[in-house]
Amino acid sequence: MSHILNLKKFSFLVYGLGSTGSSVVRFFKKKKIKNFSIWDDNLKLRKQYKSKKVSNLNNVLKKVDYIVLSPGVSLHKTKFKRQLKKYNKKIITDIDLLYLSNSYFKSIVVTGTNGKSTTCKIIQHLLKNNKFQTQLGGNIGTPVLDLNIQKNIYLIIEASSFQLSHSKFISPDYAILLNITNDHLDWHGSLKNYISSKLKIFSLQNKENFAILNKKFKKAFKDKKYLSKLISIKFKEYHKIKFKLKNLYLKSKTNDENMIFAYTLAKLLKIDNESFIKSMNSFIGLPHRYEIFFRKKNIIFINDSKATSFESSISALAGSKNIFWILGGLPKYKDKLNLSNVKDNVIKSYIIGNNTSFFEKQLKGKIKFLISKNLGNAIKSAIKDTRLLQNSHGTILLSPGAASFDQFDNFETRGNEFKKLSIKYAKKLI
Repeated sequence: MSHILNLKKFSFLVYGLGSTGSSVVRFFKKKKIKNFSIWDDNLKLRKQYKSKKVSNLNNVLKKVDYIVLSPGVSLHKTKFKRQLKKYNKKIITDIDLLYLSNSYFKSIVVTGTNGKSTTCKIIQHLLKNNKFQTQLGGNIGTPVLDLNIQKNIYLIIEASSFQLSHSKFISPDYAILLNITNDHLDWHGSLKNYISSKLKIFSLQNKENFAILNKKFKKAFKDKKYLSKLISIKFKEYHKIKFKLKNLYLKSKTNDENMIFAYTLAKLLKIDNESFIKSMNSFIGLPHRYEIFFRKKNIIFINDSKATSFESSISALAGSKNIFWILGGLPKYKDKLNLSNVKDNVIKSYIIGNNTSFFEKQLKGKIKFLISKNLGNAIKSAIKDTRLLQNSHGTILLSPGAASFDQFDNFETRGNEFKKLSIKYAKKLI
């Protein structure tokens, strides 16, 4: 980390006052950095702060050294996008502030379209079980500036494309790029911009750092002439030991990619196979991510509410047979469904949400489906249809392939409702 700065010598505008922006304000106050102002396009959020308010945004944007932009603010959508684009070179993120102000930690930064949170949790569990001191934060929940950074700690950061898009000082010791599929294109403007934001995780690494990525991104990495040591994922090596896993959640196809990356990192950190397997067997998965939460007779119920794109749902569909699939919600921009490798795993699907026609077009001629509209109807229909299985095992899977905001506040609310209603109706109907 070569860009340590005395932040007290610079001026800042904190743009966006959600959880990340609020953590930046707390950080500045803790560090006694006084030369900063605040702004949010939402007047109600601005009014919550009694000081540091801005009366002339254009004037402040022009004068400050840095604009600390919250990840929820899109340069393609925000009210003041023209002004922000003009001063794009000044824009940094909360993660940048972490690297600019601290040299005590080693960092493992994980990004990708799907699997970031689970991979971060797996890595944290692995390191803790092997006596590494760790902290976990970023897009996964706790803003990085709220973490308790101590000397020699391994800081695991989940970095979204939103954060990476504007980061200028992020320099991980270990940078992990899991995958890239069509997502958040409305925020980034194009797939090219989205990919570029993900690749920035490697841009400031040095020769002592490690870049862990899938072989499909090797060419892009080499074209950029990044300096870090390129590490290919240990696919064959992991599959040689996978049979020793007793943890069915991590052993599922859904988590194959996450586990391969964690295993590759384990080898770099000199964690042996026996310790790796032992650690993974005690891991408990995250809620709403292929969460096997209930069994009734021959039926397994899986909550995969976090699957907000078709690509992530395809991974879930690959993990089971005899699936009764509940999907629908607010579809992702330009998302397309390719069922060629998994359609034989699905017996029937149930469409929920306010955009049923979109999903009908995606499924028509490929998989039998029913328009259920709401989650309760879908669960009841799926449970009744499991009778077609007779004595065979089946799976009722919520993997929506879409955002939740048309009917629920967030994917957590949707997943919790699915779990509650599944248990309720299963007791009555199975």
